[in-house]
Amino acid sequence: MKGRQVSGLGRVVAFNWPRYAAGLLATGLGALVPLPRPARFPARAGALLAAGWIASSLAATWWVYDRSGLYTWRWLTDLLPTEPRAYAVVSTGLDEISPTLATRYPHATATVLDLYHPAIMREGSIRRARALVPPPPGTRPAHLTDLPVPTGSLDAVFVVFAAHELREAGQRAALFGELARILRPGGRLLLVEHCRDLPNVAAFGPGAWHFYPRREWHRVATGAGLAPAGGATLTPLVRAMVYQR
Repeated sequence: MKGRQVSGLGRVVAFNWPRYAAGLLATGLGALVPLPRPARFPARAGALLAAGWIASSLAATWWVYDRSGLYTWRWLTDLLPTEPRAYAVVSTGLDEISPTLATRYPHATATVLDLYHPAIMREGSIRRARALVPPPPGTRPAHLTDLPVPTGSLDAVFVVFAAHELREAGQRAALFGELARILRPGGRLLLVEHCRDLPNVAAFGPGAWHFYPRREWHRVATGAGLAPAGGATLTPLVRAMVYQR
């Protein structure tokens, strides 16, 4: 993102370092520890596969967050052709987009909502992310079932790399119900996510199961009364999905 002092790859590694360390340890053990001949080939093959996934996930992360045009936000023009007068940014513990959006929409009223709750977002990576990147000034604590925003008051809501941290279907449905409530008629939800699909599985291996299939986002959005209103493939690994009230 523009203005970052640390690369996107560096931050992802800092947030998830125990996972990478465990993967490297398992890879080293599989490759170096003497094993009986029947077990040697499967262990070596598994170590090579794990090493390949670690390397590909790091390369994919670097490409998406540091080299692609994702954080230029130029692609927003097609998805949100009318500049919002009032919008919200919804995060689940890590917000790296609200300062950039404030620059892009300097005349709009912005509300920044943080849904983080340690009983809901239990991933250690989220705790480390919050320690390294505190919420921006003015961020309002919120609960996914009760967003502190008046009904029908927003032109747009941005949920970027955040909704997948809600690991229960009921939590996702509750949040999208609230997002639909706070949008005014014609208002748009911009959802940006990795999806659990072939490109992400190829790049991240088992880590892709931390993401959800695109059909899951379609299910919770339409279940909340929001209609599909376009989208864009920002990279083969990241998709922007737009839903309209």
